[in-house]
Amino acid sequence: MNTNQVVDVIALVESVQSLIDERDFAGIVDAVRPANLEQTTSLLKRLPPNQRAIVYRLLPKDSAIDVFEQLSPGLQSDLIHGLQDSEVATIFTDLDPDDRVWLLDELPATIAPRLLRGLSEKERQLTAEVLGYPKGSVGRRMSPEYVSTRTDSTVSQTMQRIRSRLDDAETVYTLPVLDNSRHVIGIVSLRALMRADPQEIVSNVMQDASVINAHEEAETAARKCAGLNLLALPVVDKEDRLVGVLTIDDAVRILEQEETEDSARQGGVEPLRRPYFATPLRALVSTRIVWLLVLAIGATLTVQVLSVFEATLEQVTVLALFMPLMIGTGGNTGNQAATTVTRALALGDVQVRDVWKVLFRELNVGISLGSLTGLLGGVITSIIYGPAIGLILGLTLFAVCSMAATIGGIMPMAARALRVDPAVFSNPFISTFVDAAGLVVYFLIAKMVLQI
Repeated sequence: MNTNQVVDVIALVESVQSLIDERDFAGIVDAVRPANLEQTTSLLKRLPPNQRAIVYRLLPKDSAIDVFEQLSPGLQSDLIHGLQDSEVATIFTDLDPDDRVWLLDELPATIAPRLLRGLSEKERQLTAEVLGYPKGSVGRRMSPEYVSTRTDSTVSQTMQRIRSRLDDAETVYTLPVLDNSRHVIGIVSLRALMRADPQEIVSNVMQDASVINAHEEAETAARKCAGLNLLALPVVDKEDRLVGVLTIDDAVRILEQEETEDSARQGGVEPLRRPYFATPLRALVSTRIVWLLVLAIGATLTVQVLSVFEATLEQVTVLALFMPLMIGTGGNTGNQAATTVTRALALGDVQVRDVWKVLFRELNVGISLGSLTGLLGGVITSIIYGPAIGLILGLTLFAVCSMAATIGGIMPMAARALRVDPAVFSNPFISTFVDAAGLVVYFLIAKMVLQI
């Protein structure tokens, strides 16, 4: 959305809120009618929950479901609570099975059975298939509504099959090619089918297929789908039989969610799962308070270190001047390493088995960074405060950078081995640990150099 469209949406929000206060529902319809899908979605994101439900009810029926599908699962959940049961049932029925599961994951467990009972037998069965896979798995995000073909089918037969499924299939641009046991033998694109002779056998125009098990992590599958530039990635069960497809739009949606979660947790907060202005104040507080308390408790380590070396500080008060520098440099170095390795893990460039390679690599990086910063800091400090203080600062920067880079590189690896989100082990915890450890190193070097 460009700047002009953002301005238009802000003006639309103000206009709609005024009309809601005046209870001018006809005016709301007239105000929203010229807006396109993106603008209408942005409007709903910026409205409070009660006003959002009012405006949604006034949308044309043919565009309401399109707008609903553009909302995040969290916002969909909020909107559901503001609608009547009949309205919810209509929305839920019109969603694709995988989109229903996205929504059900955000709703209280008591609501799910009631919504599922309102579906037809076919739709309930399709949704139950997706719900049957573990949370976080690609099986939970795949679509069971796909079009497949067989190796011995002709192009003409396959095209006829596509035409018969145009209304309900998730995608028709990439088709898995199956054998008689429903094993994926290859894939064929709609482009290849349209180019081929109608009597050509599909096995002659298909390509090799990449597949993924339904129990694999959704993020892993999404990165594979995006990395291979696939419009759809076949998903198979434990017997390698086709059970669904992960489309590129769902893959992008998964990656956006994962990136949002990682960015939030690296900053010491829980992801909002809703647009900022649509998130209640109590939710903003709850996403931050737990992490804040954990980090505050962790920061007591720094206080304990200072109390242990209180006598040293009293004898050489100039050491206190450089404490923020030690803490900041160590924390930044560790965060840089953690961010780099966390990203490499997400992209599949690094595996848990590479832990020793990562350790030595980050140690070498830390030594290089420590040598450069230590030399520069030591020389400048020696000129101003004398050689002894310069030597302390130089040695400490060398040690802290080496330690912080190594710890920052290993923490995400340990998290992945423990099946914990690497972002959780990243910046906040690394900063807390390195702050305390860096001060210990600082004071020990000072006592050694100054003989106190």
